[in-house]
Amino acid sequence: MAAFTFTCEGTCPHTQARAGYFTTPHGGIPTPCFMPVGTLANVKTLTPAQLKDTGAHIILSNTYHLHLQPGESIIQEAGGLHRFMGWSGPILTDSGGFQVFSLSDIRQIDDQGVTFRSPHDGRTIHFTPELSIQIQNALGADVIMAFDECPPYPASAEAVEEAVSRTSQWLKRCVEAHHRPDQALFGIAQGGVYPELRRRSAEAIRQFDLPGYAIGGVSVGEPTDLIQSIVRQTAPYLPADRPRYLMGVGTYEEMRAAVAAGVDLFDCVIPTRYARHGTVISRGRRWNIKNAEHRRSLEPIDPECTCYTCRNFSRAYLCHLIRAQEILGYTLLSIHNVSELMTYTRKMRAAILEGHFHEHWDPWR
Repeated sequence: MAAFTFTCEGTCPHTQARAGYFTTPHGGIPTPCFMPVGTLANVKTLTPAQLKDTGAHIILSNTYHLHLQPGESIIQEAGGLHRFMGWSGPILTDSGGFQVFSLSDIRQIDDQGVTFRSPHDGRTIHFTPELSIQIQNALGADVIMAFDECPPYPASAEAVEEAVSRTSQWLKRCVEAHHRPDQALFGIAQGGVYPELRRRSAEAIRQFDLPGYAIGGVSVGEPTDLIQSIVRQTAPYLPADRPRYLMGVGTYEEMRAAVAAGVDLFDCVIPTRYARHGTVISRGRRWNIKNAEHRRSLEPIDPECTCYTCRNFSRAYLCHLIRAQEILGYTLLSIHNVSELMTYTRKMRAAILEGHFHEHWDPWR
């Protein structure tokens, strides 16, 4: 744990928001911070150089998907995930738990782990906490996640209670299987929409004194107000001197509310997924570049945005590329969308440090 430190550099006097700095072996991360998702060792349509230019500090890759293709042994032989994909900054790997549990029609779960058939070749795979950690140790990310059970929404209190118990048991096995001090293992709090189960899960995992903690099992179908309620209830039970990571969230409203509750890190596929459908994220709104009003517009997406796309290309050109299904269009929109969310979290950080985050905060007013 010596390679990992978290320092709180400022707090909001009227909310639980804090600005921090998380140090890892591959660099520091100023928080709050959005993490672009690079599931298969790439953030879709972006090169590492383009990704760096967006202001990204840390990216996320997925253990389950990389295990299936190309396999962790190939990545390990290449020198680890950083060298394999040419990204020199910090990386976080998901445990694969969410993906495994989303295979509800082809998997079986018990206290030992999850058994499922590979969607690639049909072979039977028995995914356990030990295997998840073994794969992540081989991949070599800076932050690795404990294997947990992510219950669906909606789910009964009894089913969620069982998932909470299993998540705690599996965390113990993850801790015992983890042997690389240059990787920070984060525990995950589950509990569905049940406040008491959230409290019990958070208090159970914090007993392991880990370098960081996550709030899992949200953004799995709940309405936004319920997600915000879950985060507000859970965050105070996680240690204040460690980074807090809200998994799978990346909208303006959800991130702003989570930061106000004391969360530091986020990830979501939204910016690149939206880009592949022609959707722009800009100034608190989202809209489609394919709309007729943009066909002749020589304005950039946002005249005040300093990303490569807005400095060099018009809405008309982007509209043309997306309508023609040109790959360059997806790249240019991804550059802007990722840059937008990086700017958004950077402005939240500045507002916290300057003491006005609580003032019905909107960075574009």
